[in-house]
Amino acid sequence: MVYETIDGTFRQTNLQNESAEYLAKREELRLAEIDLMRQRERVAEIRRALPVGAIIEDYEFIGGPAWLDAGDSPISSVRLSDLFSAPDRSLVVYHFMYGKKQINPCPMCTMWIDGYNGVEHHLAQNVDFAIAAAADPTTLRAYARKRGWNNLRLLSCGASTFKYDLGSEDREGRQDSAISVFTKGNDGILRHSYTAHPRMGPEIKERGIDLLTPVFNVLDLVPQGRGNWYASLNYAAKTQAARR
Repeated sequence: MVYETIDGTFRQTNLQNESAEYLAKREELRLAEIDLMRQRERVAEIRRALPVGAIIEDYEFIGGPAWLDAGDSPISSVRLSDLFSAPDRSLVVYHFMYGKKQINPCPMCTMWIDGYNGVEHHLAQNVDFAIAAAADPTTLRAYARKRGWNNLRLLSCGASTFKYDLGSEDREGRQDSAISVFTKGNDGILRHSYTAHPRMGPEIKERGIDLLTPVFNVLDLVPQGRGNWYASLNYAAKTQAARR
């Protein structure tokens, strides 16, 4: 659209019946959004400038064929180093809350991964991406088929310490979600670059990775906000139960 300024106000629409009160508050919000954008870019810059991370072991994962419709055989092992497709590319791994103490797949993780499956072909232009879960490969792949996750690298890490070392599993096998970034040097050395969890501190138990799903970002745009909404594995069943 062609943006216009009226009385020094940068307009977002061409609606002529917006009240002076609305326009003033909308301008206040616009300036706050600019501040937020700049803060996000500052945080990203700090993240990119982190010192060289810790050297990590070449963790072993277990997975099946790349295509879900090809069945689950053969099940084979793959190392973390094998997940890098080319030099100078980072590897991003989402830690899926599924397996061990997490008997049922996490609805929130499912929502996140639904989104990643849709944009993986975009991500693949710049980074390598994989999903890691404690669930065994057959169980993980069966659930992925239900969700239509046919664009993702799905790996089981339940037999390794990968999730525990990165803080998405405790000693009793309770699961948490997380997202991790790894690098592989020309010398073949693997390093941990960055990990983030929903929990950001004792007083912030969630929202630490909310920017990585479009769902909450869209809900935050509307007057009703996100409230206490929580993702579900089956919205039809949830709606039917609410009507009873």
